[in-house]
Amino acid sequence: QVQLVESGGGLVRPGGSLRLTCKASGDIRSIYAIGWYRQAPGKQRELVASITRPSSPYYPNAMKGRFTISRDNAENTVYLQMNTLRPEDSAVYYCNKQTHARGPWDTDWGQGTQVTVSS
Repeated sequence: QVQLVESGGGLVRPGGSLRLTCKASGDIRSIYAIGWYRQAPGKQRELVASITRPSSPYYPNAMKGRFTISRDNAENTVYLQMNTLRPEDSAVYYCNKQTHARGPWDTDWGQGTQVTVSS
């Protein structure tokens, strides 16, 4: 069972950028999709971006334009580049996986990485 670990969060000023890293414990080439989600206090967890095998990104409409997801199969890593950050982007960011097409996303979530956008 491939495990995912998030990192790269931190405190950034409005308008700044961060790159989050989702490192897998095994080969991600066998995983159909990996996604980045976020959850702010008092809000539901929401999808930020996902990327399917071999490398097709998907962004919900509300996330288009400032976020870029990419995967490096050689490093078993998925990245989320976040630009022009806003205070409302503050949240815990998680990565998750969908092992097979039409299969469920994992029900176990990792620790996530905290992103705080504040001046």
